[in-house]
Amino acid sequence: MSRPILSNDRQMAAEAAFSYLGRLEAMSGVSTASKLKPGVVTGKDYETLVATCKAGSYALPAVNVTSTNTINAVLEAAAKNKADVIIQLSNGGAQFYAGQGFPDGSLAKVLGAVSAARHVHMMAEHYGVCVVLHTDHANKKLIPWVESLLDHGEAFYKETGKPLYSSHMLDLSEEPIDWNLSECARILQRMSKLGMNLEIELGVTGGEEDGIGSEFKEGADNAKLYTQPEDVLQAFDKLADIGMFSVAASFGNVHGVYKPGNVKLRPEILKNSQDLIARRHNTGPNPLNLVFHGGSGSEKAQITEAVGYGVFKMNIDTDTQFAFSAPVGKFVDEHPKAFKYQIDPEDGTPFKKYYDPRKWLRAAEVGLVERLGEAFHDLGSTGKTLAA
Repeated sequence: MSRPILSNDRQMAAEAAFSYLGRLEAMSGVSTASKLKPGVVTGKDYETLVATCKAGSYALPAVNVTSTNTINAVLEAAAKNKADVIIQLSNGGAQFYAGQGFPDGSLAKVLGAVSAARHVHMMAEHYGVCVVLHTDHANKKLIPWVESLLDHGEAFYKETGKPLYSSHMLDLSEEPIDWNLSECARILQRMSKLGMNLEIELGVTGGEEDGIGSEFKEGADNAKLYTQPEDVLQAFDKLADIGMFSVAASFGNVHGVYKPGNVKLRPEILKNSQDLIARRHNTGPNPLNLVFHGGSGSEKAQITEAVGYGVFKMNIDTDTQFAFSAPVGKFVDEHPKAFKYQIDPEDGTPFKKYYDPRKWLRAAEVGLVERLGEAFHDLGSTGKTLAA
């Protein structure tokens, strides 16, 4: 199945009408040698990137950012490792980006997300890598946040011919599944016209991400942490003909880092979901685009197994937060006087070269770059950028 090359407006209209099953057939011959223009990928380029990840049995780390420092460090790491990457903002991260002192918190979440996205659009191309730009968990009360970002995305599309974000997430997993999927379908109708992907969540990822999530008790066998394949099939049937979507299916994964043995991952749930859809819809293997939430602290063997079942994206926010922060603590420990005095009270030596924010913020950036090097390696994406 193939599609004609159309003008931007006509192409987006065609994308909206083109079924997911048709796109699966069209993308089945994607070569890992495909090359894309560096920068934020959307629409067909997004599909190409995801299909290539799955065909090559590798995945991309998804990094929550809160500032230009964290964004630039992610881009630096991707360029250094010749890998593509996913940059994402939670609602809290977006608010922080706009400034904690901004008087309207709700507006700050919108404007911060818009400002961060424009920064990524400007810089990613020049770092020479492909970036999926995404917003993280948005539960029922944050649907207006997503819709406001779509307002800005539609305006950006008119200005540039591409949406502001590659993808948004609706995490309605705590709601009844019928309502969850109906609301996802409603939002996806709007997003598909811009060539955007919708990430949904089925089941519940334990722990919390910026206040979105559920309680997790270490060692507990919580049935909600395991998505049923029949629910995934229901989502596929509901959304497949509307547009691009990905599924964060819960297989025991939990936000945060816990003692070994307290998080019981069952990646075979992902395989069961893929197999069920492949049988019912007569597709090739791994028809779903799957997402691994709560990847921080996971065993490398289970990461590899999950990637083999069609996971193309793994969230590692907890690990990257620590990687960014730990070098700052070390720097302060090494130069304690500089963070109490401008001048050494004993010998009059100036401490400016230590308390200069560029010094300790750069140490934080380097820590994040190094941790992401490990993530690219674990996910098999090192050296596999599609950027031309």
